[in-house]
Amino acid sequence: MNGEINILGVFVPALLVYAAVALGFKEIVCHLLLRLNAYRFVWHRPLFDTALFVLLLGGIVFIAHQIHL
Repeated sequence: MNGEINILGVFVPALLVYAAVALGFKEIVCHLLLRLNAYRFVWHRPLFDTALFVLLLGGIVFIAHQIHL
């Protein structure tokens, strides 16, 4: 694992790709939480959304490291 991913001949940092994937997952989860009206239990929504993004990013990096992407 060299820390870069080749996308159509352009090397981009792996963390940038992982962050983009985590952002997509975060948007899906936030949409589901909004539809379920679960945000009423959250004290500070932007802080919660940031923490959710960080947790998703950490999970994606962990999984990618385990399968050696």
